Amino acid sequence: MFLSRRSLQAEYFDSERPVAELTEFFRSLNRMNRLFRFAQPFQSLVPSLLGENNCVALSVLDVGAGDGSLGQVLAKWAGARGWRWQVTNLDISARSGAMNGNGRNIAGSALRLPFRAASFDLVIASQMIHHLSDVEVQQMLREAWRVTRKAILFCDLHRNSILYFTLWLIFLFQSHPEPFRADALLSVKKSWKTGELRRLVLASGVAGAEVRRYFGARIVVQGTKTRLKE
Repeated sequence: MFLSRRSLQAEYFDSERPVAELTEFFRSLNRMNRLFRFAQPFQSLVPSLLGENNCVALSVLDVGAGDGSLGQVLAKWAGARGWRWQVTNLDISARSGAMNGNGRNIAGSALRLPFRAASFDLVIASQMIHHLSDVEVQQMLREAWRVTRKAILFCDLHRNSILYFTLWLIFLFQSHPEPFRADALLSVKKSWKTGELRRLVLASGVAGAEVRRYFGARIVVQGTKTRLKE
């Protein structure tokens, strides 16, 4: 049955690519992200997760941040509300991080975060965990839980045929490089269903984390370390 099992095939851009290809890739990715409002789950769920009073000043770690676009959008959005969010972008690719000239960018692995325990108020990740194996997802969860003081919030694609064919139709009308189109469709195949990811969260031992669907096309992992005061 189509999409009944997640694909383990590596994506083209999972390996380091020349700067010219990365530039083209992020141009297409940011175009798609704007279309699908990639920052919206974080804008909606972080205040709900932490309480608005706890959002006035936040140190945020974005794991698998790529070119840092999400952090820029969130910091600007928070600033418009009188909040100050300081975002640190971490990505395995130093070339990707170098494309963000205005942020704090660190090259490093999500599986061994180069930070002390409780270094950040919030750890986030967007469309990143589908790149990982089952064991790696559990390891990333434990690492994110280790370095956060307050909460984690991961958002990824939900593996379903509606999302897959929606992307396929969009690519009929929008021009994108072939490697990007192939990776985007493969990303859906590599993504998770709720029960699959819930089992990994449980196996990771990260207490308090939960998994749920978010408006059909997305799946989120969220959790707080302590009950926060409003």
